[in-house]
Amino acid sequence: MSRKNGVSRPVSALLILIGAIITLLGLGLAIGGAMLIGRGGSWYYLLMGLALAATGIEIVRGGTKALAIYLLAFIATVIWAFWEAGLDFWALHARIFTFLCALFVLLLIQPLILKRAGRQTNKGISLGAAGVALVAIVGMTWGMFQPHGIHNSVAATGKTPVTDATRQQNWDQYGSNGDQNRFAALDQINRDNVDELEVAWTFHTGEVPKSSGDSSLEDQNTPLQVGNSLYLCTASNTVISVNATTGEEQWRHEFPTDTKTWVRCRGLAYFDADQALKQPQAPNSTQVTSVTVAAGEACPRRIFMNTIDAQLVALNADTGEFCSNFGDNGTIDLKQNLGAAQSPLYSMTSPPLVAGSTVVVGGRVADNVALDMPGGVIRGFDVMTGDLKWAFDPGNPSDRDAPSDGSIYTRATPNVWAPMTYDAWSNTVFLPVGNAAIDLWGVKRTPEDEKYGASILALDATTGNEKWVYQTVHHDLWDFDVPMQPTLIDFPNEDGSTTPALTFGTKAGQIFVLDRLTGKPLTKVIEKDVKPATIPGENYALKQPLSVGMPQIGAQTLKEADMWGATPFDQLMCRYIFKGYRYNGLYTAPDTDYSLSFPGSLGGMNWGGVSYDPTSDTLYINDMRLGLYVHMQKQDPNAAASDGNESVNAGMGAVPLKGTPYSVTKDRFLSPLGIPCQEPPFGTLTAVDMKTRSVNWEVPLGTVQDTVLFGQKMHLPIPIGMPTIGGSMTTQSGLVFFAATQDNWLRAFDSATGELVWKARLPVGSQGTPMSYVSPETGKQYIVISAGGARQSPDRGDYVIAYALPDND
Repeated sequence: MSRKNGVSRPVSALLILIGAIITLLGLGLAIGGAMLIGRGGSWYYLLMGLALAATGIEIVRGGTKALAIYLLAFIATVIWAFWEAGLDFWALHARIFTFLCALFVLLLIQPLILKRAGRQTNKGISLGAAGVALVAIVGMTWGMFQPHGIHNSVAATGKTPVTDATRQQNWDQYGSNGDQNRFAALDQINRDNVDELEVAWTFHTGEVPKSSGDSSLEDQNTPLQVGNSLYLCTASNTVISVNATTGEEQWRHEFPTDTKTWVRCRGLAYFDADQALKQPQAPNSTQVTSVTVAAGEACPRRIFMNTIDAQLVALNADTGEFCSNFGDNGTIDLKQNLGAAQSPLYSMTSPPLVAGSTVVVGGRVADNVALDMPGGVIRGFDVMTGDLKWAFDPGNPSDRDAPSDGSIYTRATPNVWAPMTYDAWSNTVFLPVGNAAIDLWGVKRTPEDEKYGASILALDATTGNEKWVYQTVHHDLWDFDVPMQPTLIDFPNEDGSTTPALTFGTKAGQIFVLDRLTGKPLTKVIEKDVKPATIPGENYALKQPLSVGMPQIGAQTLKEADMWGATPFDQLMCRYIFKGYRYNGLYTAPDTDYSLSFPGSLGGMNWGGVSYDPTSDTLYINDMRLGLYVHMQKQDPNAAASDGNESVNAGMGAVPLKGTPYSVTKDRFLSPLGIPCQEPPFGTLTAVDMKTRSVNWEVPLGTVQDTVLFGQKMHLPIPIGMPTIGGSMTTQSGLVFFAATQDNWLRAFDSATGELVWKARLPVGSQGTPMSYVSPETGKQYIVISAGGARQSPDRGDYVIAYALPDND
């Protein structure tokens, strides 16, 4: 074979090809770097691009200085990376790994480069250095498969034994018990034996949600358990009773629907008329209205569900038949007195709430469709008869009666779409309130809209009268509804006493702790100065609440150095995109330019809620870290409204805000590869010590194993932390269970340290919250999860799976 300058022609051609590729990559990086500088960004990418181009040109021309040029640039890159990113693994990986791989290649070909030039080679030095680079590559690759979190302290969990007096009997409410803390006061399954869990039974609901198209069915259910019955609801509102020990179906009641958008059921409510009603102990509380049940009266035990078509239904918990003595033969039309309220513009996605002898319902009003929309009235019905006891209309808050003479509740008022909480101690219903119908344009909001939007509202459960309201966002223009069910806690004060409190998280990454009686914050909240935008007539709030007395989760103010990417080119583009947005940190107001909202309206925290271990005063919060860009543009005021499917948050182009001068484009803040632009994690589980109000630990939730990229699953269990939905469950035995990641796993973490101690592969992902109970028949503890498919995944199923410890023979 002919040779040229000491190497064969194929080898020479290979070197020229490598040099040409490096040159092109360098020129691309340099051009992008120059564009970034034009937006006031870092000079690094231009300089590194020029160094890469010089390296490639040197190889192509047959020179011998390519490695020297590149080595100097690589050393500078490492110094720059540590200067800009500190010791953060993922930030360093994005800056160094690709260039480290290129260094490895250059070290391998350096003897060939020297040989081609007729220079003496020392393969030992080059190959030895390449070996060192390879070890570093292997180390950084290994690091990709390790969780990188925060570990400040060990929580004092799992130290309080469960006694007969404290042992959980039922999971009979959406959040486990009246405190809605998603806490299982059980310890049969614990840190020492959780790795022995196995599938005890699997139930198929017969309904497979679709991930795309017009159906939009999503399984987000948390079952209830009472005695030996498990009660589930499917996305299309089929209610099913299952034997809690065997998983065998006992009865089902289907509610066929023509609704094709935002179809789901998160949970049910339960009431037993034979159980004594608790009377409040808090001062100045009204009494709970007694319930009279005649001997032999139908439906003493009943299941309540809000259907997606806005019906409140009552079913016999033993048979699944309608409770004929409730409402109109078991149903109440919740569209009464709302005016035009067809689904999906008005629907129900969260469970009703049994509050003493009142069943309370809110309602979801589709966001950003039109100014003229159904109102967000909250109603309380007699739990036995279905008679309306009271109505709280946020547009007419002094009137408790239903409208008469054909009139309707105030249109387009703030609504309560998330689960609610009842405090038996004070006979109070705590309501997480959203916003008026248009989130992004508030010119025509009323004083009542401004008062109740994005707040926690406390109502008397017997009368519906307002007790207090606490607002988390003023004049909300970001869709920062209070998205979750408040959790009741006894807040530990510094003097050792406790205060009855409620706590909850927000889409803005804030955690609030409020006094249950007064609504006043028990931890420090400041009013932060924020900047207005320029929409004509907009009544911008120039201050916004920040809950600085509690940790703020994923709510940091982003800077250019926080941009990330799987490659330097991806990272460069994220920096370029970021520098092109108007961004003033949290509460950057939308306008006709392109602005960035971080966290975006998807969260932060969302409807899954928090879990709380009262034996150790530890709070567990899962979050998603997704930014959204927002662009408002002038439109014809007569433009047709959207269908209310909320794809406005997922890049469906300009969506008209009917009745306003604007349409809006919103989409996720992603790199060209479809990866969030800010550095990982993109979803976490965080443990907060409520005594010190500080983070014990934070771990990434989920891997990219089941993530689809360019039409293919990645199959890589890289624990980068993915956006989460649903919630966590914690146990008295020192475990936290979580399933609602973007991969198909149910996981258990040590609640003291955040260490992953067990995981089970699910047939499809889950958007639900785990729950737990002990079978009254066998005495075995079960962990149950509903798995219908993860958000963003094409894989769907109809599974309800129970896990238990194996029988001891």
